[in-house]
Amino acid sequence: MSDPRPQLKDCSIEALRARFAEAGLPPWRAEQVASWLYGRGVEDPAQWTDLPLDLRARLAEEWRLRALEWDVLDRSSDGTAKGRLRAADGALVEAVLIPEGERTTLCISTQVGCPLACSFCATGALGFTRNLTVAEIVDQVCRMREALEPGQRLTNVVFMGMGEPLLNLPRVIEAVRLLLHPKAFALGPRKVTVSTAGIVPRIGPLLRAVPVNLAVSLHAADDAVRDVLVPINRRFPLADLLGALREAPELGPRRPVFFEWTLIEGVNDSPADARALARRIAGIPGKVNLIPMNAHADSAHRPPSPSACSRFAGELTRRGVTVTLRRPRGADIDAACGQLAARGAA
Repeated sequence: MSDPRPQLKDCSIEALRARFAEAGLPPWRAEQVASWLYGRGVEDPAQWTDLPLDLRARLAEEWRLRALEWDVLDRSSDGTAKGRLRAADGALVEAVLIPEGERTTLCISTQVGCPLACSFCATGALGFTRNLTVAEIVDQVCRMREALEPGQRLTNVVFMGMGEPLLNLPRVIEAVRLLLHPKAFALGPRKVTVSTAGIVPRIGPLLRAVPVNLAVSLHAADDAVRDVLVPINRRFPLADLLGALREAPELGPRRPVFFEWTLIEGVNDSPADARALARRIAGIPGKVNLIPMNAHADSAHRPPSPSACSRFAGELTRRGVTVTLRRPRGADIDAACGQLAARGAA
């Protein structure tokens, strides 16, 4: 039988303060709970030693404190770690730790599967099952911290895993607030990035709600190509998407857009494509992250050669575009960008 108790991690700290006040408890106890649960990663209330014993017992009795359990942890030869995590209903989600020097980035999911069906993405081939809860989003951070190697520290979180974050916007916003809260995960706003394939009406509400980085999965500079690669473009074409970014008062040199561009052989990897991209994003404060496509069984697309990737990056640089060419990470465990699909589940 399923556990009828509510998930504590579904509650914002403000909501927990209100519940404590209604119960005749000091509201500031909520910050203590958050400090133990998120800041220190201790999920057994019996160990929350600065709370009264009766409150610890009550919290343990009335609430669930874990939303996800381990299914499989895979480690790549390059240090990347992918966790496949199981929810109470059996749904599987994946999250990926990417260490690089003193920085360790966690890529987390917001949906089980994805409804957008981007042609180069393994997650899209799964179809869509459901949105994740706030507890299931933040519990990816809690679980994956357990997979950190000695000496590693989680420094960044990106909402770039399974699913389209802006189609689960209210829960994503609440999860981000926990990531940023000084008594919870205490990450800086510039250490958290939310990605979207271009759900235009929800970009403004995200930017106004939380002061995080925005990444936009662009992948094409004309509608005909983008309609195929990113079918949501048929609903929100490039003119609408880029127009919304130009008009967003929250964006600027101190808060640029990160344009994600998956380089696909023979589709969007030519110097002409680079020139078209530079023209389309002119005037938008932004940076371009180039990601050579990671091949997988659900797509016929293939990555370009390293020389084609370098030519594309050089063409952008010559036109004054700030560009980063990412190297693939975790491809040997299907953990690279576009490969998350919770394969091999029992």
